[in-house]
Amino acid sequence: MNGTQRKIEELRSQRWYNSQDMRGFAHRQRTQQMGLRREEFMGKPVVGIINTWSDLSPCHAHLRDRAEAVKRAVWAGGGYPVELPALSLGEVLVKPTTMLYRNFLAMEAEELLRSHPIDGVVLLGGCDKTTPALLMGAISMNIPAIFCSAGPMLNGKWKGKTLGAGTHTRKYWDELRSGNISQDDWIDLESRMTRSNGTCNTMGTASTMTSIVDTMGLTLPGASSIPASDAAHIRMASSCGSRIVEMIWEDLKPSDILTRANFLNGAKCYMALGGSTNAAIHLIALARRANVELTLDDLDAVARDIPVLTNIFPSGQYLMEDFYYAGGLPALLSQLVEHLDLTTKSISGRTLGDDLEGAERYNDDVIRSLDNPVCEGAALAVLRGNLAPRGAVIKPSSADPKLVKHRGRAIVFENHADMVARIDDPELDVSADSVLVLRQAGPKGAPGMPEWGALPIPKKLLAQGVRDMVRLSDARMSGTHYGTCVLHIAPESAVGGPLAFVRDGDEIELDVAARRLELLVDEAELEARRQHWQAPSPRIDRGYTALFQEHVTQADLGCDFDILQGGQKQKEPEIF
Repeated sequence: MNGTQRKIEELRSQRWYNSQDMRGFAHRQRTQQMGLRREEFMGKPVVGIINTWSDLSPCHAHLRDRAEAVKRAVWAGGGYPVELPALSLGEVLVKPTTMLYRNFLAMEAEELLRSHPIDGVVLLGGCDKTTPALLMGAISMNIPAIFCSAGPMLNGKWKGKTLGAGTHTRKYWDELRSGNISQDDWIDLESRMTRSNGTCNTMGTASTMTSIVDTMGLTLPGASSIPASDAAHIRMASSCGSRIVEMIWEDLKPSDILTRANFLNGAKCYMALGGSTNAAIHLIALARRANVELTLDDLDAVARDIPVLTNIFPSGQYLMEDFYYAGGLPALLSQLVEHLDLTTKSISGRTLGDDLEGAERYNDDVIRSLDNPVCEGAALAVLRGNLAPRGAVIKPSSADPKLVKHRGRAIVFENHADMVARIDDPELDVSADSVLVLRQAGPKGAPGMPEWGALPIPKKLLAQGVRDMVRLSDARMSGTHYGTCVLHIAPESAVGGPLAFVRDGDEIELDVAARRLELLVDEAELEARRQHWQAPSPRIDRGYTALFQEHVTQADLGCDFDILQGGQKQKEPEIF
C-alpha cells in the first residue's frame, strides 16, 4: 500500500451507509434485503465493477467470469464489491455503428458511478469503443479506477494459414468477389477466423486502445497483452480486485496519474504498435476529459519520430497471441525507453520506469527494435490543405507506397447508400488512378462516423488485379483494415466542410510526405460552390441520436459531446 491511508468516514460511500438519519437506515435496510449481513458491507470501501458483458458481444463473452474473479479479490481485500451492468458495444453486431454510442456509454459510466455509493471502480471492457468510453466516464468522475482489459482472442487458422479477424475478412471478401476463392471456402472461413472469446487479434482499435491506456498507467502493467482465454487473464482480473481496494485507501485517482507526459507516452506506444487510426480520435477525447492539451499536431509529431515496431496485421505478419508470447507490451515499451517519460505514474503506485524493470523480449521479429522497423511508413500522418482545413489522417504503414503521392480524378459518392448502389456498376467511369470520395459519413452526417472509410475497390478493377486506390472520406476505417484511405476529414461535409463541394472529375492531390491534401479547384470556384450549398437536414430527429447530432464535436476534437469536455466538476449528488 502506498501513501497515507484514508479513514473509512472519508469515503464517499459512507454518505449513504453511515448516516444515522432515515435515509441511512433505508440504504442499510435495502442492502440487507439482497441477503447481505450488515457486517459484510458496513465499514468497508464499496467497489463498483462496471461490466459490459453481453450475449451479443463475443469480445466480452467471458466478462461475467472475470467479474467474479474481481469480486473474490475485493472481498479478500476487505472491500464490498457491487457489479453494475452497462451498455455493451460489440463492434460487429451493433448498428449503425458503435461510435454513435461511445458517448452514451461514457455518460452511463460516469452517472452510474456518481449516482451510487461507489468509492472506486474496476472497468471491464475491451472492444473498440468500450475502452475509451469507460475511461472517459471514469476520468470525468475522478474516483480510483482500474481498466481491466477483455484481452485478445486466439489466432485464427485455415488450411495451414494463420488468420486475423477483420483484416483477413476484407482480404478474402475481395478474393471472393474476384473469383479467387469459392463460396464453400467463404463459408468455411466463417468458423475458422475467430476461435475464442476476446477482442480482435490483429492490431485493430481494440488492442491499440488497451495497449495505449496500459502505457498511460490505467491498467495493471502489461495487462492488455494477455489473451482472453489464458488463465493468466483470470489472475489479472483478480489482481485488479486486490489493487482497487488499496487505491481507494490511497485515494489514487485518474487526475493523480494523467498528465500530458502520460498521454504522449500513450501516443508513442500507439505509433510503435502501428495502431488504428481510430486512436487519434479516442486519445484526444480522453485528453480533453482530463483537461490535458493534446492535438492532431502532437500525434503527427510523435509519428514522425516513432516507427512501427510491432509486426502485427494489418501493418505486419503476426497476431496478438504472438505478441504476448514475444513479451507483450512491456517488451515493446522496453524498446522505446529513450523516447518515453519513465517518471510518469501508474495505478500500480509506481513509475513507468519501475513497471518496466525486468521486461524481456523473446522474439525480435514480432517486436522489433528502433533500428529494425517493420516498414518505412509511419502509423499516422495528419494531412492538411484546402480539402481538410482542420486535418485528416492516413495510416501510411498500411498504404500502398506507390499511392502516398498521387494525383487523380474524383469519383464522388453522395452517401454510403449511393456508394453501395454504384461501386460495382460496370458503367462506373473509374480507373485505378481515380480517387474515390465518400461524403455524409462523418460524426453529424452519417450520423455517428461509421467505419466506411475503406471504400471497396470497384469489382471491375478487382478483376484487373487492383487491390488499393486512394480513397477519401469524413468517415473512419476499421483498425483491422488497410489501404490508402484518407479519413476523418474535418470539418465534415455535413457541416459545410470543403468535402461537400467536391465534384466528379475534380483533380485531387495527395502528398503524405508533405502532409498535404488539396482539391485542385481555384478558390473563386470553391466559393461559388459554397454559396450554392445547402446544409442537409438531420437524418434522425428524436432520441439519443438527435442529442448526438446536436452536441458531437468534429473528429479533430475527439467526437465527444461539447457539454462533457472540460467544464466544472459536477458536485456529488444530494441525498434525500
